[in-house]
Amino acid sequence: MGQGKQAAHEHVRVAVIGSGFGGLGAAVRLRREGITDFVVLERADSVGGTWRDNSYPGCACDVPSHLYSFSFAPNPDWPRTFSGQEHIRAYLEHVADTFHLRPHLRLGHEVRMMTWDNEKLRWMIETSQGTFTAEVVVSATGPLSDPKVPDIPGLAGFPGQVFHSARWDHDYDLRGKRVAMIGTGASAIQIVPAIQPEAGKLTLFQRTPPWVMPRVDRKITGAERWLHRQLPFTGAARRGLLWGIRELQVQAFTKRPNELGLVESLAKANIAKSIKDPELRARLTPSYRIGCKRILLSSTYYPALARPNVDVVASGLAEVRGSTLVAADGTETEADVIIFGTGFHVTDLPIADRVVGADGITLAEAWKDGMQSLRGATAAGFPNWMTIIGPNTGLGNSSMILMIESQLSYMADYLRQLHILGGRKALTPRVSAVGAWNRRVQDRMKRTVWNTGGCTSWYLDASGRNTTIWPGTTGEFRRATREVDLAEYEILRAPVPADAPAPAGEAAASGASGSAGSAGSAGSAGSADDIVTEQPEAVR
Repeated sequence: MGQGKQAAHEHVRVAVIGSGFGGLGAAVRLRREGITDFVVLERADSVGGTWRDNSYPGCACDVPSHLYSFSFAPNPDWPRTFSGQEHIRAYLEHVADTFHLRPHLRLGHEVRMMTWDNEKLRWMIETSQGTFTAEVVVSATGPLSDPKVPDIPGLAGFPGQVFHSARWDHDYDLRGKRVAMIGTGASAIQIVPAIQPEAGKLTLFQRTPPWVMPRVDRKITGAERWLHRQLPFTGAARRGLLWGIRELQVQAFTKRPNELGLVESLAKANIAKSIKDPELRARLTPSYRIGCKRILLSSTYYPALARPNVDVVASGLAEVRGSTLVAADGTETEADVIIFGTGFHVTDLPIADRVVGADGITLAEAWKDGMQSLRGATAAGFPNWMTIIGPNTGLGNSSMILMIESQLSYMADYLRQLHILGGRKALTPRVSAVGAWNRRVQDRMKRTVWNTGGCTSWYLDASGRNTTIWPGTTGEFRRATREVDLAEYEILRAPVPADAPAPAGEAAASGASGSAGSAGSAGSAGSADDIVTEQPEAVR
């Protein structure tokens, strides 16, 4: 896979961080906007993001295939209604090829630090293979990129194998082994049925049981695929129907959680269908409102738990004593291998420690009291920086690709506004605008099932604030991010000394067309104290 030529130092108009759905989507949108002066910095040796990293047995998507793909890159040949990891990863490789993204990729370039230069109004980016400067940074590292392993006393002394579901050890043979699965999230309910037949003994450590509904998956017939290839509007109609059904469900999650009682009854019936042991059924029945945690889909999870070689410990792992695992309730289990399905750093994004803004503090420090941004994209004090899948852009019942595409539209208009302003300028969101946006979001969050359902989920940060989920429909979010409102931003510019000739680029800015490689860095460098903040102008 080509990764483009590497220079000791490279300046670009836009640097995209990450090559999952968000990063590749940003790259496609940049090219469609006529911008080719950009790079995609990726720490791994291939594209794919979470769909590259998560290759555990049984890995698949719980969103229908035709909805879990870009609207601008429909795939008529999805093999199943819910596609597996290998098919989604192949789709992303196909996107990289189809839209000629390979020359922009810088594979094996882990970002170590990004620092805003107040004087030059640009980002200094240090990577494992060289340095870059960029006028705009688009962070698309995603919330499911850095695995979280709990700090368990004695874990370092465990004599067997230990790995996280997102870093699966394919060289380790599970046949006949005593396997401990820690966690009951979306990954665990796929892993358990996949490895149960070969494990000698499988013990599931369940701190909180999930609500699980049947996963109605099937092969997509050759006739269906032929129809979608020959008549593309049929694929679009299928996608639209899947989207519409999920939009109608949002009201129950966000405004009327009590209406989820019927769904809860169906989920209980799903447990009873496969689990005949009343004691085990009680252990697997949640005590919180369905939807408070993400509703999981599986038709094989409960049948696997009913097998004689599987044991469910209704308590979290508290301590490791040699090869003995001790649960919080005192239950002891012998194990040869520990597999953590304990999720990711979502509300404490590791990339935030590597972003230093205009005030010399990291994004992690700015977010120490909780993540917040303007429209899920930009953060106060971090000019010309935006994130894809930022705070409060997650979904509890639909496809994240819909949210990503909305954010790509916002990114595109952000770049248009910078071009129209001309010269060497930057946009930074006003503290008041960020605060107002987040107050509205959190006010709407108060009555949602995610806040009132009686559970503790990864949607909540350390202080119990929901900084992850969007409390509305994807249509509402698309309307909110269709264009940049300059009244919500401060315009930064580096002034040109009075005795300096006007740079040619500055003089022509008002009449310039959006050339693909315009760097927009003309103008002399003023000191940090000379940076001028402008009031927003009517530039549309």
